[in-house]
Amino acid sequence: MKDLKNKVAVVTGAGSGIGRGLATVLAAKGCRLAISDVNEAGLAETVAACGGAEVKSYVLDVSDRDAIYAHAEQVRADFGVVNLVINNAGVALSATVCDMSDDDFKWVMDIDFWGVVHGTRAFLPYLIASGDGHVVNISSVFGLIGVPKQSAYNAAKFAVRGFTESLRQEMKVENQPVHISCVHPGGIRTNIANSARMGTSENGVALRKGFDKIAMTTPEKAAEIIVKGILKNESRILVGPDAWGIDFMNRLLGSAYQPLVERFSRKNLYI
Repeated sequence: MKDLKNKVAVVTGAGSGIGRGLATVLAAKGCRLAISDVNEAGLAETVAACGGAEVKSYVLDVSDRDAIYAHAEQVRADFGVVNLVINNAGVALSATVCDMSDDDFKWVMDIDFWGVVHGTRAFLPYLIASGDGHVVNISSVFGLIGVPKQSAYNAAKFAVRGFTESLRQEMKVENQPVHISCVHPGGIRTNIANSARMGTSENGVALRKGFDKIAMTTPEKAAEIIVKGILKNESRILVGPDAWGIDFMNRLLGSAYQPLVERFSRKNLYI
């Protein structure tokens, strides 16, 4: 996919953050947009931010499998074709394994993992039929390394990475006209920390302030990097200098990265 002009792009979680950034960048590239979110007001703001581009918004809960499949059918009916799907919607949870509730763990997995899986599978036949398709699944740097108090988020984002890398190989082996990218953002200045759920023993205020301090990249810059990676058909897209640093650390040290993360966590997470 060397040119995005007139391509139909689907973006979930487009009511704010990276999703909104992606919508505006894709609109500027000439895409026709099908954007979704659970936040209808946020969607309306994103539509306005896209200027005069062709944009249709949909209220969608990506934890609802049937709703995702119905959404895929509706987008195909509305636009006639689907070229690009970006499974971006996500949530966060900070809690230890012992402190975390089953409901909170399921909440994270239903949105961050199953939302990606169902979003990919629902649209894949249409992407293949387009003859020029691309799936972009948003993982995280927490899909590269494990971090204390992030076991649920780690589980979801590692799973997204594994699912996406397997799908990429299937598309190549089967000679299907669909490229696959997995995105690993570092700290992005979005509302994900503010809307995150916390374990009962967590100091939510302090943790959110801490995240704001280390978030290095704006959503707009993240979107530009992701779209650039799409146009280059990159299989792995790292977003932000911290993402590049974490990826390098992981490649260099292997499992020996863990003492470094433990040291950082004692100072910054156990507060």
